[in-house]
Amino acid sequence: MTDLQARLDELEELGVHRRMRLVSGPQGPRVVLDGKPVLLLCSDNALGLADHPRVREAAADAAMRWGVGAGASRTASGTMTIHRRLEERLAAFCGTQAALLFGSRYLANVGVIPALAREGGAVFCDELSHPSLLDGCRLAGAQAVVYRHADVEHLAWAIERSGARDGVVVTESVFATDGDVAPIEELVRLADTYDVRLVVDESCALGTYGPGGRGVVAEAGLECEVDVVTGTLGHALGASGGFVACDAGTARTLAACTRTLLYSTAPSPPAIAGALAALELVAEQPRRIDKLHANADALREELAREGFDVAGSETQIVPVLVGDTRTALRMCELALHDGVFAQAIRPPAVPEGTARLRLAVMASHTKSELRDAARVLGRAALRAGFRPGAGMPVAAAQQVTDEFAALPAAEAA
Repeated sequence: MTDLQARLDELEELGVHRRMRLVSGPQGPRVVLDGKPVLLLCSDNALGLADHPRVREAAADAAMRWGVGAGASRTASGTMTIHRRLEERLAAFCGTQAALLFGSRYLANVGVIPALAREGGAVFCDELSHPSLLDGCRLAGAQAVVYRHADVEHLAWAIERSGARDGVVVTESVFATDGDVAPIEELVRLADTYDVRLVVDESCALGTYGPGGRGVVAEAGLECEVDVVTGTLGHALGASGGFVACDAGTARTLAACTRTLLYSTAPSPPAIAGALAALELVAEQPRRIDKLHANADALREELAREGFDVAGSETQIVPVLVGDTRTALRMCELALHDGVFAQAIRPPAVPEGTARLRLAVMASHTKSELRDAARVLGRAALRAGFRPGAGMPVAAAQQVTDEFAALPAAEAA
């Protein structure tokens, strides 16, 4: 145990040690955190559906009808009628022929990318993609290449230089730590030009972006042009689990050879029923999405008044860039002391020199709550020695060399 304790001491010294905080009660705009009431600004429960009465009732009813667990993998006896019902609903929602359910977004991405990437081929991943995408590329067995964030020209250069027979391009649609949107139309054109597959993770866009909350791909009208869409049931839908949406042939192939589907217990029936109920609410109550965007705009406006630069965000994810890890952690603790939980995100989840507070807005927040939160964060910044608007150290852009950069190890925030 000595080596493990030494590692823990090292993490604490570097300021990257993570601890689990305890929430008492259901997820909502306000929670009891470690025994103290706080405003929650770091949950991806964007539409406030995790504790919606209909979602809770659907999950409870499913537990009574189908039980708590599926009992087996999808390809054994774990696929139940409720799984197939949600897969059909997700396929219709995403505009694809088929969908496959997984235990989580992580399992979907880590499983699907290696199943698509062939030996002798290459996978190309945006450098700011979610760790599950980066890890999927690392496990693929193909040549793994990281391209500069949202830089389509660099991606084209990398594809040309790779010389690979088969290629897969991987990106998030809405980036989880920055809140910006990928250039989907340009990526689709590039994929068509170079005859490579395109995998888009819509986890942060599902239920929050595009027509009816159907995501960035649907907003661009390119549902038929993207090969594979992945996503989560654990953000805007307030449940848990992951999925892949694609054409029927790809779905059959993935069902036959994706290890994280073959060797994992199927998602629990209550979570699946909750996601089904949440999808119904998204369709019935589009004003939830409007309220979410209005709240995100309101928070950005209030943060700007406090001097923070939040111009890069256009979604419900609003990063407050700080730069220094210890300063970001200090701001988090000071804000928490004043009743606002805004999680500090630091390396290796983000590049060195870009530590931040990642604010995640919910439709269930009020404008007054967000205004007060911005003021709390402004005070926390000053007390932590960070002057909003004064600039911060930013990690240098990834250097382009004649050799491809090795895919960096990724760790979840």
